[in-house]
Amino acid sequence: MWRRLWLVFAQAVTVALAGLFVVATLKPEWLPRNGGSPVLPLPTLSEAPPRDPRAMPAGASATTAAGAAAMLSFSHAARRAAPAVVSITATKLTRNPHADDPRFRFFFGDRGPAPQQQLGLGSGVLVSPEGYLLTNHHVVSDAVDIEVQLADGRNTRATLVGSDAETDIAVLRIDLGSLPVVELADGRSLQVGDAVLAIGNPFNIGQTVTAGIVSALDRTQRGSSPFQSFIQTDAAINPGNSGGALVDAHGSLVGINTAIFSRSGGNMGIGFAVPVQTAREVMEQLVRGGKVKRGFIGVDIRDLNAELAESLALPVKAGVLITGVLNDGPAAKGGVRPGDVVLRVGDKAVVNSAELLAAVAALAPDSEAQLALQRGAEALVVRVKIGERPTAARTAPR
Repeated sequence: MWRRLWLVFAQAVTVALAGLFVVATLKPEWLPRNGGSPVLPLPTLSEAPPRDPRAMPAGASATTAAGAAAMLSFSHAARRAAPAVVSITATKLTRNPHADDPRFRFFFGDRGPAPQQQLGLGSGVLVSPEGYLLTNHHVVSDAVDIEVQLADGRNTRATLVGSDAETDIAVLRIDLGSLPVVELADGRSLQVGDAVLAIGNPFNIGQTVTAGIVSALDRTQRGSSPFQSFIQTDAAINPGNSGGALVDAHGSLVGINTAIFSRSGGNMGIGFAVPVQTAREVMEQLVRGGKVKRGFIGVDIRDLNAELAESLALPVKAGVLITGVLNDGPAAKGGVRPGDVVLRVGDKAVVNSAELLAAVAALAPDSEAQLALQRGAEALVVRVKIGERPTAARTAPR
């Protein structure tokens, strides 16, 4: 019997020692140290309670904490700008694409079925206490009725003041009292990396604010108007946001949301907005005269590079090469020829096609301007009477 008890005791001691060895090897922190309590494992990071971002670190001043909190939230900017962003419903009449088919007209008569109503949805931005608001040309083009709903719930009909397809900007006016108005920023100070908010009515779900940064400036799209130079942003822009506001971290307007790059029809992180300075210039002309007038000289152009200059034996390496001249156009009448290189328009130097188009467009029709040219080895100056650029019919991608 004693032998059996001894064997049980020996086995128990052996198991205890083995367990102690395993714990000491794998989890030494579980063992008491200097007679103290055992040290328990700490919680993992995912289990740690969330830290309040507004909490003031030790030693930080109240001013520092307030500044940090402001950087973490755009609520102030949203509160300032959102009341001035409206939803737009544009009623358009669409004609059946088969209306001219003889077989179709046999059944429906020469006049065919009545045009169908189609509702277009978009957004707009109130920029004047007098009721002027900015939106996109493609939102309201060909509309027979335009309805505006304010963020405070008020509804009213809007009148079209004017529209410019080249920049995809339109100006509407509503007649209501006590209108919220967004402040226009100085868009020239905008930089890549600046925080921006996109405010609009995507998919007609109601006013929505999304945040991002300025991803790029002076973006152009293939096939777009030469007068379009976009702000690119990763703030989510979707159908219905067109014509809405792009605002900075202070709630000031920096752009009018216009287009997205998408393979699915929804946001993919690449959106475009018309800069506020362009929208302002277009609005002033539309309010003043109902249309935008741009200068025109009637030439085909391309950028001059070093290789092209060498092949044409030109002494200049930069400028805009004239590849064609419109018969009886302003440039032809002024003596401009194919092969000439434009170096200056008035006192403004031009080094690429975009700069030449912008410089000419800024000139008033019927005014005169001097063009500094390089014709082979000869430098000369010609005077050109500026014409008016024909109106283009463009629709921006959504």
